[in-house]
Amino acid sequence: MDPSWQRWYQKNLLFHRFWSVDDKQLHTAFSALRSIVVANYEETIKMPINEPALGKKKSQIQEYVDYYGGPGVQHIALNTSDVTTIIEFEEEGMEFMSRSPPPTTNNSEEAGNVKIKVKENIDKLQELKILVDFDEKGYLLQIFTKPVQDRPTVFLEVIQRHNHQGFGAGNFKSLFEAIEADQDARGNLTVLTPSGESEFM
Repeated sequence: MDPSWQRWYQKNLLFHRFWSVDDKQLHTAFSALRSIVVANYEETIKMPINEPALGKKKSQIQEYVDYYGGPGVQHIALNTSDVTTIIEFEEEGMEFMSRSPPPTTNNSEEAGNVKIKVKENIDKLQELKILVDFDEKGYLLQIFTKPVQDRPTVFLEVIQRHNHQGFGAGNFKSLFEAIEADQDARGNLTVLTPSGESEFM
């Protein structure tokens, strides 16, 4: 990954490297990505810088670049005190990505040596397909919309934090798979030829 963007955030905005993942860690059977996350000093703003990695089929990151015409903002996170308000979003016609149920069935999770309890009704979270991510201090709840424009570019995230300042690293692959499934439904999960160009099946 070209480190120049990370240096730009460090030099101009005084951000620091918060987290990173490469295509060996984040991939599906078809595609992969590399990501560096930078954050401000207080870690209240986090910016994942993603790029596609070579895989069997076109990455959803490459699909974004193709439709957008270059790099740009792919999604915006909206912080809330009650993530179940997405019900109102759905009533207004907002569509959410199909998600796996939260990775817990008993309202608690071991994070290191600390047992973290989820305050919300776990059955309701599963019904709404809201994801849960834990760290040693707390947890967060998150869900992602389908693209909100006429092209598969920008989408929104609704996130609720409980003493967890991360961005859902534990759910990163699940999000990647959900976007890829949405991409496949559009017919854009295409095979890459040896030249690196796409070939529709």
